[in-house]
Amino acid sequence: MLINKAKAESRFTLTEAEAKQILDAYGIPVVKEVIASTPEEAAKLGDQIGYPAVLKGLGSKLTHKTERGLVRLNLKNKDEILAAAQAVGEAAGADLDGYLVQPMIAGRREFVAGLSCDPQFGPVIMFGLGGIFTEAIGDVTFRVAPLKEAQAEAMIDELRTKRVLQAFRGDAPVNREELIKTLVGLACLGLELENVTEVDINPLIADTDGHLTAVDALIVLGKRPEATKSRPTVDIRDIHEIFAPRSIAFIGASAQFGKWGQMLFTNCAAGGFEGDTYLVNVKGEPIFGRSVYESIADIPGDVDLGIVTLPAAHVLNLLPQFQAKGIKHMLLITSGFAETGEEGRQLEQHLVEEAAKAGILILGPNTMGICNPHTKFYCTGTPSWPKPGSIGLVSQSGNLGTQLICFAEQEEIGIRAFCGSGNEAMITIEDFIRGFEHDDLTKTTVLYIESVKDGRRFVEEATRVSRKKPIIVLKGGRTDAGNRAAASHAGALASNIEIFNAACRQAGIVLAKRPMELLDLSTGFSALPLPKGNRVAVMTLGGGWGVVATDACIESGLEVPPLSLDLIAEIDKILPPYWSRTNPVDLVGEWDPSIPFRIIEELVKWDGCDALIHLGAVGRQYMVTNMIKANTVAHPGLVKEDLEMQSQFVDDGEKEFFDQTIRLMEQYQKPIIGVRLLDYEGANIVEELPGKDYKGVSFLTPERAVNVLARLVEYNDWLIRNMD
Repeated sequence: MLINKAKAESRFTLTEAEAKQILDAYGIPVVKEVIASTPEEAAKLGDQIGYPAVLKGLGSKLTHKTERGLVRLNLKNKDEILAAAQAVGEAAGADLDGYLVQPMIAGRREFVAGLSCDPQFGPVIMFGLGGIFTEAIGDVTFRVAPLKEAQAEAMIDELRTKRVLQAFRGDAPVNREELIKTLVGLACLGLELENVTEVDINPLIADTDGHLTAVDALIVLGKRPEATKSRPTVDIRDIHEIFAPRSIAFIGASAQFGKWGQMLFTNCAAGGFEGDTYLVNVKGEPIFGRSVYESIADIPGDVDLGIVTLPAAHVLNLLPQFQAKGIKHMLLITSGFAETGEEGRQLEQHLVEEAAKAGILILGPNTMGICNPHTKFYCTGTPSWPKPGSIGLVSQSGNLGTQLICFAEQEEIGIRAFCGSGNEAMITIEDFIRGFEHDDLTKTTVLYIESVKDGRRFVEEATRVSRKKPIIVLKGGRTDAGNRAAASHAGALASNIEIFNAACRQAGIVLAKRPMELLDLSTGFSALPLPKGNRVAVMTLGGGWGVVATDACIESGLEVPPLSLDLIAEIDKILPPYWSRTNPVDLVGEWDPSIPFRIIEELVKWDGCDALIHLGAVGRQYMVTNMIKANTVAHPGLVKEDLEMQSQFVDDGEKEFFDQTIRLMEQYQKPIIGVRLLDYEGANIVEELPGKDYKGVSFLTPERAVNVLARLVEYNDWLIRNMD
C-alpha cells in the first residue's frame, strides 16, 4: 500500500502522484497524468497526454511547487516540455524524484476541498472557493465525517459565492453529483485511513462543461490529535431522579444571608418544594427555627439528592457518608476544581474516580444549581421561580443560565427544567441532550455551551434528537478572546468555532448569537408550528413598518410573494379602496379591532404563504393608557371608570385576538408571529390558550420576529434533508 511504503521510507507526505491514486480509489475525479524519470522521457510522453500540457516536479518534499517554480503550464509541444523539465530539474535539485506530465485543464472556476483532523470532532471535511482566492476571500464550509450525500449538498449550498456553481459566463453548471461524490469520498478516506492527517485538493477545477478535476493534491501522514477520552454515558433515569427528587439534604446549610448554604434552601422552600428537606451543618444549631443535623448519618429519612456547598477540600470526605446513607446523587455547587487550574483539575479527577467507585453521580461541580418547575423544585442561587413549560435549559455558565430563567419568569415563558452544568465532571452536555430526548415534557432543548467533552458523541446525540425536537445553542468563546475567557471559566478550551458551528448545522442545531436571541428562539420553537416553506405574508398597521419587515425577510432568505387576485378580491371587502393591494398588507390606519383578525384569517388560508407576521395588531395598551391620562387632565369632569373601560376593552380584544390566531395555527399549521405596537407594563412575549399546544407570540421589533421565523424555516429544511 502507498501509505505503508511512505512510512517505511520515513516520509510524512505522499507524492502528488501517490496522493491522486488514493483520491481516485475513493471516487474523487483526478487529472489523467504520467510519470517520467528524465526530461527526455517527459518530452516523449507529451504526445500521449496531448497539448497543451502541464509539467510538474515530482517528489515527496515538493509540497509547495508553485512557489519554487516547479509548475509549468500551457506547454504546446515536445520542445517546450523538454525545456520546462530541464528548468524544473535545476530548481528542484536533490528534492526531485521525477516529473509529472498532465493535460492542461481549462476552467475559470476553481475550488478547494480537503480534510483535517480535529481533536474534538475527528476528521473534518472542508470545501470552498479555490485557487488564489482561498485565503483572500475565505469562503469555505466544513462538515464532520461521516458525511451523507444530503449533508454534502447542504455544505455546498452554504458557500457565499455559490452562484459560481450555477451556469456562469457561458459555462455549464458545476456537476453537483461529482462534487458531492468528492466530499463524501474525502469523508470515507478520513474515517478509513487513520494515518492520514491532512488532505488538500487545490485547485479542484470545473471545466466549461461543469465536470470536476483535481489537478493538484497533497496528503500528509502522521499521528492524529489525541481524541478526548470518552466519558461513561449517564443513565437517563439518574438524570430524571436528580431533577425530580422526593427528598433533599442541604450539606453546608447556613443562617448567614448571601451564603450558598442559606440561599439554596431558602429559594427551594419559597418555591414550594413538597418533598422532605433536611439541613446539615456540623454545629447542629437550628436555622430560622428549622432542625439541623450535625452529620448526614443523623438524617432520619431517606435522601434522594444531596446538595453540597462545603469548600472543595471537604467534598471528598463526604463520599463515604453519602454511600453509607444510600445517597446516589450529589448536586455539587462548590467551586475550586478544574476551573481553577491544574491542581483543581487533579482534585476534580480524584473526586470523580472515588465517586464512581462509591456509585455516586455528581452534577457539577461549580454550578449555580437546578430547577424543575413541574415539581416545584427550585434549587438555584437566584431567587427565581419560572412557571412550568416545555423548554429544557442547560447552561455551562451558571450566571448566564440564571439570568435567562429570571427573564423567562418575567416574560412568563415556561421552563421544563434548568441546570447549570458547571464543570461537567460526570454529567456532560451530551448526557443532558440525551436526557431531554426521552422526556415527554421537553419540546425544545436550549443550551449555552463553551466547550464539549466529546465532539463526536455531541454530533451523534444532537443529530438523533434534532429529528424529534429542536435543539437551540448559544456558543460562548466564538472569538480568540472569548476562547480564553471560556477556558478560564469552564476549565476547557473550546474547539475551533468554524468547525463547531459546522458540526451544529450538520446535526440540525439552531445556532443563536446572543443570550436574548436564545430565549426568542426557544419561545418561537416551543410555541409555533413549523412552516412548510419560506413564503411569508405580512400584515402591518403602517407602511414603513411593513417595508422594514419585508427587507428583513428578504435578507434572511425568506420570500414575500405578491398576493393572488382572489385574495385581493377578498381583502377588498374588508379594507377601504385605497389599500395597497400587495404584500405586505397595509391596514391603512384602520383601528376597528375586528379588521386585523379578519385580514389574518384570509392570509393564513391563502395557499401562497407558509407563515404570517403581523405588525401593530397588538400592543396598543400603552397608547390607551396615555390617552386616559390626557383625558383625565384635560377633562376633569369625565368619569374615570368610563375611561378605564376603554383600557379593559383593548385588553379583552387583544386576548381574543391571540386566542383566535392560536386556533388558526392549529387549523392551518402555519406559524403566526406578532410585533407589538409598543411595549407596556404587563405585556408578555407569550400568550397562552388553555388546552392548546400552540401559543401567541409577539416581539418588540420586526427583526426579532423575522429572525425567529427564518430559523424555523431553516430547521424545517434540515428535517426535510435528513429524513431517513
